Parts: sequence; C-alpha cells; structure tokens
Amino acid sequence: MKKVVILTQKPFSSMAVDGIKEILEAKEYSVVIVEKYKTIDETYETIKDANALIVRSDIIDETVMDHAPELEIIVRAGAGYDSIDLAAASKRNIVVENTPGQNANAVAELVFAMMLYNARHHFNGSTGSELRGKKLGIQGLGAVGKNVARIADGFGMDVYYFDYTFPTEVASERGVQFAGTLENLYKTCQYITIHIPLSESNQHSINYDLISLMPKNAVLINTSRSEVVDDDDIMRILAERPDFSYLADVPCAYMEEMGEKYSDRSLFSLKKCGAQTAEANNNAGMAAANQIVNFFESGIKKYQVNP
Repeated sequence: MKKVVILTQKPFSSMAVDGIKEILEAKEYSVVIVEKYKTIDETYETIKDANALIVRSDIIDETVMDHAPELEIIVRAGAGYDSIDLAAASKRNIVVENTPGQNANAVAELVFAMMLYNARHHFNGSTGSELRGKKLGIQGLGAVGKNVARIADGFGMDVYYFDYTFPTEVASERGVQFAGTLENLYKTCQYITIHIPLSESNQHSINYDLISLMPKNAVLINTSRSEVVDDDDIMRILAERPDFSYLADVPCAYMEEMGEKYSDRSLFSLKKCGAQTAEANNNAGMAAANQIVNFFESGIKKYQVNP
C-alpha cells in the first residue's frame, strides 16, 4: 500500500482535503494529514515511510528527503516550486511535479483587485482613474498571464506581453501584442504585472534601470516572487517618482517603511494570497492527488519539473 502524506503548514480547505482523500483512497492508498506544524522536524516520524508528499509552500530540502527514504514523488499543489530542492530530489531519484494552471485565475483576479484598489486611491473618496484604455504589460505569458490577458480584454485595456518562450503568432490570436523586448514592454505600459518563476538568472532582474523606463503614473504589480524585484531599487523609484506605485502579493524588505512613507502608492497583502480561493485550493489539491495516482499506476510524469 502506498502512503501519501499531505504536508501543509498552511492547510488546504476541508473540502480540498476531502477531495484529495477520495481520489487517493479509491486506489487504497494510505493518506495521512500533517498540517499547521511549527517546525519541519515535527513531521519526520510521519514521513519516514511516505511514498509521496503533497505540499504547498512548504520547504522540502535534502534534510527532509533524508528523513523520507521511501519517497518517490513530491507534488507541489501550485505553480511555483522554488521551495523544493530539485537537485537533491534528482540525486535521490525523487520525481518533483507542480500543478500548473490550477490557481491561475485566482492570481489573475487578485491582480485586478489590486489595480482597481490603487486606481481608486484605496477607496478614500477622491477622484480616481479607470483601467479602460490603459496599456497593460504582462511579463510572462504562462497560465496566470493568459488569464490576466483575458480579464484585461473585458476591461478594455490594451494588452502587451513579453515572454522569452511564448510564440508571437499564438499570442496575436489572443489579442495580445508582443512588445518585442522586455525594455520596450516597460517603456510602453503604464501597468506592468509580473508572472515569471524565480531562477538564479532573474533574481533582482526587475531593477532601477528597467522600472525607470515606465511612463507617467506607472504601476508595477508583483504576484510572482519577491526575489525577482530589487527592493532597494523599488524604494529609490518611490522616492524619486511621486507618480509610481508598487503593489505586491509577496513580501518586501521595506514593507513597513513603504507603508509609513508611501501608503498611498504601495500595497502589500498581509500574507501571500494569490491562490487563496476555495476554487484554487480545491483545484490544486485534487490535481496533485490525480498526478500521484497517474504516477504510481501508469508511470506518468507529465508535470515533472526536475531533471
């Protein structure tokens, strides 16, 4: 019998857990739930004979893997997987997968919630502005970026994108214009929303030189990863340009200072909440369960992210 541990410091909804269990128990897998743990070492006794883990933003490094010698697969219920040591997993012949697209709409809707809140001056009663007719740039046209483009079309925005891998001919069919270069995207668009994964090559890549290209009344939205943006350069831009706003669903080294100095032009969620909807929670969790079943029953590794 395969043992699957749902290892989530930030728990799934009860509905999602029920759905995950139903899928896995139908194959007679043993399902154990470990949630709201304070330190990862509390979980070692439970995972020592686990064959599979379902995780969210939990840090799974080589120490954790060493305490789970029977582990064959880890599925991150969500898109980002930088909290998992891929090299350590590959060294131990552990397959790592994510569940791309399952929370994409939830993140895209959050982007527009933040944009509207900012455009209407945090609903303070003063005269704001509309999104219609404004230029929106999407950096990264993956699952989230495509949902952003779909919603933006409904708002009547002019949508541009830059992505190193997405074919321009497919994008044009979606009504999204290719900016040509990343620099041109930033030069062209008043609104820029970031949807790129974190990698060694793009840490702090969204920096002063790039952001300073943005036109008047620029708004930068980050629901991706905090590390892709240079926090020092964000502070510099906010100080130099009273027309610039920064909206984020990820932490920043200067959140408190920004709140004190630039409360009208900065916005941070209390905790990362882009995927925190009932629908996204259920979708990602059940997708993870189905992928584990497909792996054990048929050897399918469609969403594997480690070599």
